[in-house]
Amino acid sequence: MSKGQNSGGLMSSAGLVRYFDAEDRNAIRIDPKTVFAAGALFGIGVLVLNALAF
Repeated sequence: MSKGQNSGGLMSSAGLVRYFDAEDRNAIRIDPKTVFAAGALFGIGVLVLNALAF
């Protein structure tokens, strides 16, 4: 590749990186442990309901 050509790979995603890097003060903040626990409880609930269906 010559110096005059730009493939546009990394530069085209620079705006998205900047957008997702910005933090909003009004955004809802959820601890990752809470998300994991909610997913685990949901999965256990599905298994229990599936077992009760028989």
